Amino acid sequence: MSVALDQAPRRARLALRLGVFPAMVVCLVLAMLYSISAGRFEVPWIRVVEILWARVWDLSGSADTMDERIVELVRLPRVLLAALSGAALAVGGAALQGVFRNPLVSPQVLGISQGGAFGGALAILLGFHGVVLLGMSFVFGLAALVLVGLLAHINGRTEVLTVILAGMIVGAFFAALVSVLQFLADPNSSLPAIVYWLMGSFSTATWARLGLAVPGMALGLALVWSLRYRLNLLALDEAEARSLGVNPDRERWFIFIAATMMTGTSVAVAGVIGWIGLVVPHAARLIVGEDHRRLIPASALLGAAYLVLIDTMARTLTAAEIPLGVLTALIGAPVFAVLLRQHFKRAWHA
Repeated sequence: MSVALDQAPRRARLALRLGVFPAMVVCLVLAMLYSISAGRFEVPWIRVVEILWARVWDLSGSADTMDERIVELVRLPRVLLAALSGAALAVGGAALQGVFRNPLVSPQVLGISQGGAFGGALAILLGFHGVVLLGMSFVFGLAALVLVGLLAHINGRTEVLTVILAGMIVGAFFAALVSVLQFLADPNSSLPAIVYWLMGSFSTATWARLGLAVPGMALGLALVWSLRYRLNLLALDEAEARSLGVNPDRERWFIFIAATMMTGTSVAVAGVIGWIGLVVPHAARLIVGEDHRRLIPASALLGAAYLVLIDTMARTLTAAEIPLGVLTALIGAPVFAVLLRQHFKRAWHA
């Protein structure tokens, strides 16, 4: 009897969690429909559904009317790029937090975003765009992560606090390099392009840019998804994880490369959008728990919906578009402060 009573709440929690994912999918679809509909030229959401439904059945058709051109050529690629970037940044943050067993870790805290920003800014300064800009963001994001690993590896051990401090140092270093590039840039041409790009925006989203972002982000998401069970094992003691058939060093580097690939691609197509990888996984963890088999898809869905709504706010709140980095920082910084206080409170009482 006691066993049955003990299992009842567990079954209730399982049923709740099974119902959470369809609700997240519905929220994401509604957020995307609202984002496509909203703007200076408002398109009723019923009309949006009609246009999208007609395009599903006639892929070769052209956009003739004004609302069709706005939906198909302007807002749809922008919303899809925002959703994909939000999912990638949130999953990258959740995966890194799982590897380091710390909810305070994110691509921005580890300096990956700043490294990718330096690579992208250098590409713009040199006149490169497209694949080259994407590749340089990835290479310098990965270089930042390698530097963090080397700095934090002291006497054969890698402590979480040293990793975070090393990430802040490397991030500050690459931020300084970005400032140097801005100082060297032509104030009439490359400097405005670098500054606007660094602040984060999807205003230049096109189908071509979306096609450029899909391979890197999809590959990173697929790699993390394939390792979701091993992320749970990495949370165990290292000797115990090895006894269960996991090679912690190899698995960690797979996660690092996937997170860098997703962050670098996001930085290349939309600039630096911080705090998504920190805030969204924490919210997802409150809903579905610590198990990465649920946490990874929940972070992807929440991250996609969150960034779609943030982007909608950025282009509708004022006449001039607000940079995404400003809005995400206004929300992310207070959340990070609360998490930091809770983390050290638990550490001091342990």
